[in-house]
Amino acid sequence: MEMEVVFDKLKTLQDILSEKYTLELQIDEAPKKLSSQEESLSKMKKEFIEKNEGYEVLRQKVLALKTQLAEAEAARERGEKGMDSITSHREYEALEKEIKDATEKELATRRELQKEEKNFNELDEELKNRQQLIEFTEKDLNERKENISKETEELKGRLSELESEEKEIAPDIDPEIIFKFQRIIKSKHSRGIVAVRGNVCDGCHMILPAQFANEVHAGEKIVFCPYCSRILYYEEDESGESEFFHLDDTGSLADLDDELDEENEDAEYDEMDEEGRSGRDDVRELGYDD
Repeated sequence: MEMEVVFDKLKTLQDILSEKYTLELQIDEAPKKLSSQEESLSKMKKEFIEKNEGYEVLRQKVLALKTQLAEAEAARERGEKGMDSITSHREYEALEKEIKDATEKELATRRELQKEEKNFNELDEELKNRQQLIEFTEKDLNERKENISKETEELKGRLSELESEEKEIAPDIDPEIIFKFQRIIKSKHSRGIVAVRGNVCDGCHMILPAQFANEVHAGEKIVFCPYCSRILYYEEDESGESEFFHLDDTGSLADLDDELDEENEDAEYDEMDEEGRSGRDDVRELGYDD
């Protein structure tokens, strides 16, 4: 297979994989969208149960106070009716005290009952509001779950299509190359195949060693960037030459070492020459110059 065809397939595969990994991430993240609302609903239900337990205790207390009030009222009424049948002053005093005690208990019980009934009614109203909020939240949560479920099914359908397209392309390319290609796209959420512009990788923007630039320009095999591991390919502009790439300018690492050696030799020569001229000037000053 010609390398140009391979590069075209890799570019197509790159688009497929990029969309595939994005869809996989969306499918994985979908349930998390509801986690906050589920936690909130769970907390509301827990608080409702606790409040409802207090509500039941208060309801029993109100019932007990109503019974006590009825008993106090009955005791007072019996005392008041007994006034018609008393025969002595002592009986009168005893019955009067009994009526007084019953009346005081009735008033005290009535005041406490009114207070507890007020608390009970307020708690009852609060529980009704909480229950309505729970029902609304639960309904909204179920609707969102249903929508997310539908969206997820659609994403899975598209994912299945992409996997089929991937299978059509992948068998024509070396599995090891596919493995590296998939890994770079998935790990970096980026491109797996990039152009070389000049001698710079368009993926990581690092300057490439000359041998890599030459190999990419030759286009005879798959070359991976030594820095970002992306697959490299040579890209020409409309004139047939790279916009930035000048093969003659790439040189090699050996050339770079030769240039550095020449610069060092020139510097040493200049330094020796400078010392020689300085020495001759000293001789002239001492009168030893012929």
